This record gives sequence, C-alpha cells and structure tokens, in this order.
Amino acid sequence: MLAVVKTPHIELSINGESIDSLVKWIGKKFEINILADPDEEVINLEDSDFWKEMNKNHDGNMLKGRRLKAELTQKQLAEKTGIKQNIISDYEKGKRKISHEASNKLYSVLK
Repeated sequence: MLAVVKTPHIELSINGESIDSLVKWIGKKFEINILADPDEEVINLEDSDFWKEMNKNHDGNMLKGRRLKAELTQKQLAEKTGIKQNIISDYEKGKRKISHEASNKLYSVLK
C-alpha cells in the first residue's frame, strides 16, 4: 500500500499483515490519502492508456498546460504573442505543428 500523510508530509509504503489496523491508527492523528491499495493492480505510468494518449499530442498538451498555469485564455495568449487564437487552438489540439518562430513567440510570453 502507498499512503501519503499531507501534514506533516510523510510518504509510506506498507507491506505485510495488519495494514488496515496500522492505517487506522495513523489516521487517528493525521489525514491520510491512500495512493495504491494492495488489492489494486499497479502499472508503470508509461504503460497506462493515459500516458499513451497524452504522448499522442505532447507539444499541444505541454502548451495548453503552460498556458493554463499562466492563467491565460487562448485569446489572451493570442493577443500577447500575435498568433491568431484559432492557430493556438490548433496547436493545442495537435492539428498543426508549432513552427520555430511561433515557438519563440510562445516562449517569450510563457517562459
């Protein structure tokens, strides 16, 4: 089992018997999030469908993530870079490759 105590930050990997009673005991004092239950099948992230889907459009997903982190809409990013909003949308959806020139403009705003 993988568990995380939020405050203070503690990560636990617990194996063996009586795991449930130990988790209950710790839970009396701390808030715990269980990340993986021993009965769950655990796989490498790179083998997951999520990872495979994200990598189909890696550049677009990275651009969208960075834009959202900067708290910008596509329209705001378009205004700041001089790149049309519909082109930014196409970049994020993977419908269009990001040119070197556009990459430089995006970097100047998003760092």
